[in-house]
Amino acid sequence: MSSSSRLPFQPSLFAQLAKKESSNWWFRSRNQILMWYLATKNKHFLSFHEIGCGTAYVLEGVRKAYPDAQLFGSEYFEEGLLFARARVPSAKFRQLDATMMGDVDSFDVIGAFDVIEHVEQDEQVLANIARALKPGGAVMITVPQHRWLWSVVDEQACHVRRYTRSELVGKIKGVGLSVEYVTSFVSLLVPLMYLVRLRVRPVNYEPLSEFKIPKWLNWSFEAIMKLEFMLLKIGVRFPVGGSLFLVAKKHDPVQ
Repeated sequence: MSSSSRLPFQPSLFAQLAKKESSNWWFRSRNQILMWYLATKNKHFLSFHEIGCGTAYVLEGVRKAYPDAQLFGSEYFEEGLLFARARVPSAKFRQLDATMMGDVDSFDVIGAFDVIEHVEQDEQVLANIARALKPGGAVMITVPQHRWLWSVVDEQACHVRRYTRSELVGKIKGVGLSVEYVTSFVSLLVPLMYLVRLRVRPVNYEPLSEFKIPKWLNWSFEAIMKLEFMLLKIGVRFPVGGSLFLVAKKHDPVQ
């Protein structure tokens, strides 16, 4: 989507996100997957930096699971950092345009969760991440997936793109990182997601309307995601899904 036609992000939405994240099925399910991967594949880290940390919902989960780790968060909008600092006061936060990040060999793990799809220069951000990782460090990324799912929802969310798996993998390899793990998620709900998005119209659409659902529906979606999570834990890797989760590592020349 061209930058001239894309809607600007509304920083006022951070207040609403801060209220809804901890109870919303999507945020809760994504955090469950991220914390599981850290616990099973990458738990021996000393520093964790989340790019585009928003209100620090993910960082709060990392802090609870790894109280001794050094946590860092960066966010383009100061409005998000107001909530982030209150949520995880022990972390170090800074306002940052990720395309300008200049850190070198600084972090064991870097997370970018539903961030780079908002950035025109996503390859620059990935190159900055690769440079900022310590040798042997890992980046964890989630992005919206499948161009055929593009709808007014993406426009209202200020997305530049939805990724294909090959596109994201190619860009990761292009900055010198090696892919360790990749899977789709929100896979069992894709048929419903597709049908709903076919019906969405721009008229009077609210950016956070997908989060304003009845409690019973929120519970039902989370129950389906728990089933999906169980399948991920036993080794299933989904080829199709509303989102894509990828982990890549920086080569350690000592090894």
